[in-house]
Amino acid sequence: MTDSFTSSLERDLAGLIVQTLKLKVDPGTIDPTQALFGDGLGLDSIDALELSLAISQTYGYQLKSSDPEIKAIFASLRALANAIEKNRTK
Repeated sequence: MTDSFTSSLERDLAGLIVQTLKLKVDPGTIDPTQALFGDGLGLDSIDALELSLAISQTYGYQLKSSDPEIKAIFASLRALANAIEKNRTK
């Protein structure tokens, strides 16, 4: 298993994504720079809603679709982890 995560938060977040969305992928194989949507990990808008709820419950960070930065926040695992690190309350 190649672990290219730069932080334990990235590693934990990869696990949260896999568990929340019931993905059949090893969290350790998720490239933290790969796109989460489209041709990357293949997530869709429903996945984003489920993941936003899990992030709120786990880290206390409320992701809002009205946020002008939301696409950048969800661009990759690394971008999402960086946003959580800056805004988490738990």
